[in-house]
Amino acid sequence: MIMEIECLANPPGTPDSKYAHVEAAIAVIQQSGLPYEVDALGTTVEGDPDAIWALGRAVHEACLNAGADSVVSVVKFAQSRDAATGATMASLTGKFR
Repeated sequence: MIMEIECLANPPGTPDSKYAHVEAAIAVIQQSGLPYEVDALGTTVEGDPDAIWALGRAVHEACLNAGADSVVSVVKFAQSRDAATGATMASLTGKFR
C-alpha cells in the first residue's frame, strides 16, 4: 500500500523553527522504518496496509502533539488486491528519476 500525506499544521512551526510541527510529523514517518520520500508538498510512504493506516493517524496527531493549534491532513491511499503486483513508489516514479 502507498500513502501520500500532507499535514497542514496551524501554525506550521514556532518562531524559532518555521516548520517544527510539520517536521515532527515527518520524524514519525522516519521512525516507522518504512520506505518514504519527502517532497515539497507531502510525503509518500510504502508498506503493509495495517502499518500504513496506523502511521497516517500517528503522523496527523504528531503535529498536534508538537504544539500545533490545529491540523488538516490531506491523504491519498493506493492499494491493489494483490500486493505482489501492486504499484510501488519505484514503479510509479522510476522513469522520472
